[in-house]
Amino acid sequence: MRASLIQIAVNPGENPAARRLRAAALVREQSEADLVVLPELWPVGAFAYESFVDEAEPLEGPTYRAMSEAARAAGVWLHAGSIVERDPDGLLYNTSLVFSPDGEAAAVYRKIHRFGFDKGEATLMAAGAELVTVSLPTATLGLATCYDLRFPELFRALVDAGAQLLVVPAGWPERRRAHWTLLAQARAVENQSYVLACGSAGTHAGVQQAGHSIVVDPWGEVLAEAGADEEVLTVDLDPALVARTRDQFPALKDRRLGLALPGR
Repeated sequence: MRASLIQIAVNPGENPAARRLRAAALVREQSEADLVVLPELWPVGAFAYESFVDEAEPLEGPTYRAMSEAARAAGVWLHAGSIVERDPDGLLYNTSLVFSPDGEAAAVYRKIHRFGFDKGEATLMAAGAELVTVSLPTATLGLATCYDLRFPELFRALVDAGAQLLVVPAGWPERRRAHWTLLAQARAVENQSYVLACGSAGTHAGVQQAGHSIVVDPWGEVLAEAGADEEVLTVDLDPALVARTRDQFPALKDRRLGLALPGR
């Protein structure tokens, strides 16, 4: 299984409409991949809070249409990163979209953990409430977004739901890049799963992005890591390694907390 992470640059000099066209072109170039991943909130920028209201779009808005067409043209499974979604009631969500190779919507995930500590995203957006997995022909994806990476209980729940590849689009800041790498490896090791963490490059509202998209295998080994600039990171994965790892080192079977214990 081949995965391509598109670490697109998000800079204020390029408007969202132009960036959609450029992102769609980049997706079309990945026709040899099975799975393509884009970062969090790449149309507007993860830290461009002042633009969220104006740039919010309905679920099946311009980004949805552009990414659906790009997935179909490339013939790939596409995790199209996330958008600022405005739902019919007017609420905003940080919403991820996944498309099948025929361009059909395969999954929608609304980010559960909002970043900002009572500012920014945390005050402007509503929280999602549903775990989301996506079954591909060769593996099951578990969906999370950026700040979700700091909450291990979410990833354990995704594994319990059958996830083998944990996909994390993000707009992670450069000043906390060490956490990004550390947490991606930790989530892979503790869940004995692949982690595909796709960040963005550039600067969002004055916040320099970390870049350094990373793919980690179920043993915690870094298979590939991008630099700081715009880049497409492509890596071949072996989904069967997940089952082999869990068989060879069956730590997940020794869980006690969070399970119904004998005699209870």
